[in-house]
Amino acid sequence: MNLQVLVMRRRFKRNDAKRDAGLTVPEDVQRFVDIAYGPDPKWNRLDVYRPKGAEGKLPVIVSVHGGGWFYGDKELYQYYCMSLAQRGFAVVNFSYRLAPEHRFPAALEDTDAVFHWLLDNAETYCLDAKRVFGVGDSAGAQILGLYACACTDAGYAASIPIDPPAGFVPKALALNCGVYHVEPGKRSAIVSAMFGRKPTPEQLDRISVRNHVSAAFPPSFVMTGEGDFLAQAAPPLAERLCALGVPVEYRYYGDAAHRLGHVFHCNLRLEEARRCNDDECAFFKRFC
Repeated sequence: MNLQVLVMRRRFKRNDAKRDAGLTVPEDVQRFVDIAYGPDPKWNRLDVYRPKGAEGKLPVIVSVHGGGWFYGDKELYQYYCMSLAQRGFAVVNFSYRLAPEHRFPAALEDTDAVFHWLLDNAETYCLDAKRVFGVGDSAGAQILGLYACACTDAGYAASIPIDPPAGFVPKALALNCGVYHVEPGKRSAIVSAMFGRKPTPEQLDRISVRNHVSAAFPPSFVMTGEGDFLAQAAPPLAERLCALGVPVEYRYYGDAAHRLGHVFHCNLRLEEARRCNDDECAFFKRFC
């Protein structure tokens, strides 16, 4: 086990526990929890959240959690995801297999399995399979971005390989505080954990979202903020999508007097998080 990964897992967990201390399940959210979506009994589990009392099929948000590819699970994202459900969506919150125990493309394979599960079980949970959206933060934004590339480019999907549902493309995405291009030598220990060794140039190309977007990529809300250590990654992706003619909305939250930090939108106590999450859900509703 990579010592850096172990140390960072412990630190991330402490910070997330502090962020969510005292939060409780909202009374206006209905939960379906610990549903199996694949063969791994620990990691292939998901929750579905719906506004309590909502009738009929709802538009769906699938959340891909962050954590540097090596940390996180659905329990750490439940309060954030339930807050999205309170905005009028059904939300699918899932865990996926983590590096270095599970190497690339395990997380993408699990993400693909979740979307297959969603389409297969839409009637059971009153999910509108024609209005499916995705949110991802940090590594989750990269995973979601790569998955959208696979949905819109059969050649890229075959190179991973994964097999997205035939004809399926998310209606729109929110990509938050993500990394979308990986250069040799950057974040080397973490990226090496994904592959079990130092990645080749070909492998770095495969995990760089910017290299594989096309004009068919879903409309995207690309967000970062003051104090995000990945802030420089967002503008080049937004510019690339604009150049391709993809509808894109780029937002930068906070300023020098209001440092928000990485994935601030998951901290439900922040006013800026409320505003960002409102903005993203409003963006999705434009494509419902």
